[in-house]
Amino acid sequence: MSVPDLNLLITLDVLLAEGNVTRAAQRLRLSPSAMSRALARLRETTGDPLLVRAGRRLVPTPRALELREKVSQLVQEAQAVLRPTKTPDLKQLVRTFTLRTSEGFAENFGPDLIARVGVAAPGVLFRFVQKLDKDSAQLREGTIDLETGVVVSTMGPEIRAQALFRDRFVGVVRLGHPLSQGEITPTRYATGRHISISRKGLEMQSIDEALSLIGLEREIAAIVGGFSTAVAMARACDLIASVPERHTGNLRAGMHTFSLPFTTPEFTVSLLWHPRFHADPAHRWLRGLVMESCSVDK
Repeated sequence: MSVPDLNLLITLDVLLAEGNVTRAAQRLRLSPSAMSRALARLRETTGDPLLVRAGRRLVPTPRALELREKVSQLVQEAQAVLRPTKTPDLKQLVRTFTLRTSEGFAENFGPDLIARVGVAAPGVLFRFVQKLDKDSAQLREGTIDLETGVVVSTMGPEIRAQALFRDRFVGVVRLGHPLSQGEITPTRYATGRHISISRKGLEMQSIDEALSLIGLEREIAAIVGGFSTAVAMARACDLIASVPERHTGNLRAGMHTFSLPFTTPEFTVSLLWHPRFHADPAHRWLRGLVMESCSVDK
């Protein structure tokens, strides 16, 4: 089965609107003979004469009258598809955005982000899902809109990334814990009982590697899967949690936070998305809001 020439829709729309071959040719910047050939093709394609002579003018057939409004609408919709997308009316926007984040991000940055969106676009709903691994498959499949995390080499090369903020590990204990008073030395830190954070249940991490370089090793009393769990546990007992500073700002309220007494590398937390959403105006607006909510100067 042959595929119809969709360019004929534009020709048909102009012909039916003008009801005159010469004027239709002028609008489309064609010669009268070229327009006559196009009308012949349309007649062959539709199986209808479309325009027939009545004295000195052409009049539409019943089939042409039936098609006129439908063809005009099709052409307008096609033109809208090929036109650059306009900025959405945020007050009328109704959409659910899914954000995949590490535990603690929603608790720390979510309230400000939701407040900003509530003012600008009350019809927008956020769905936060927990980030259990670094696989970017969900971004590629379009099941999530945005993800936060540290860019790794295993991430798909097409994934877009924008830095959100720099972060570093700090220690946190409950008020009244021995480490809440006095100078904290590497030895005092290491001899305390610690909470390790690992989604995969592995005890070794960057903090342990840094301690090993100065001949120290910490005692791990518990392993948890996320930052907020570690902070909550440290708040309720005499364990020490070592967590990202900016990522857990709100979570550590009412606790004693201290700089680690040895050097650990800082890291960059980025906003990640798939190119399929890059030009979408609503998605671009959302990315800007996330950047503002995570800004150091907010």
